[in-house]
Amino acid sequence: MKITLQPVTAANWRELIKLKVRDDQAHFVASNVHSIAESQFGFEDEGHWNISPFGIYADNEAVGFLMYATNLGHSRIQVFIQRLMVDEKFQGKGYGRQAMQVMLGTIRGEERIRNVAISYEPDNRSAKSLYASLGFKETGEMAGDELLAVLNLR
Repeated sequence: MKITLQPVTAANWRELIKLKVRDDQAHFVASNVHSIAESQFGFEDEGHWNISPFGIYADNEAVGFLMYATNLGHSRIQVFIQRLMVDEKFQGKGYGRQAMQVMLGTIRGEERIRNVAISYEPDNRSAKSLYASLGFKETGEMAGDELLAVLNLR
C-alpha cells in the first residue's frame, strides 16, 4: 500500500477530523480539528513558524494526520513535527513510520534544514521507540511537559 501525505484542504478536512486514536492514547495528541485550527495561525519563537497540516493516506483512504512547522531562520531547529497520529483502526500497520519517512524525505531536499525536532510524552513508549528508530535523539530538554528529540540532517 502506498502512503502519501496530502495537504489539508476544503475537500478533505471533514474526513480527517473523524480520525481518532484509541481512548487510552487520547492524552498523547490533540484532536485533528484542534490541529487544523491551530495550523491557520502559526506561532512565534525566534521568528514566525509556518504550519503545514497533512492527511496521511494509504492509497486513497485517510488513515492519519501529520503536521509540522517550519522556520528556516531559527538558529537551532528548522522543522518541528507537531503532530503524528494514526487512526485506531489503522494502527500497527506501519503507516506512521511510512508517513514520517515520506515527510523526512521531502524536507531532506531543503538544504537550509539542518535539524528536525519532535516532542512526546515521557510515558509514550511507542512514540519514543518510533522516533529513535528514525534517528531522533533525546536532548535531555523538555518542550513543556514533553521530551524533546532532534534529528540532525546536516
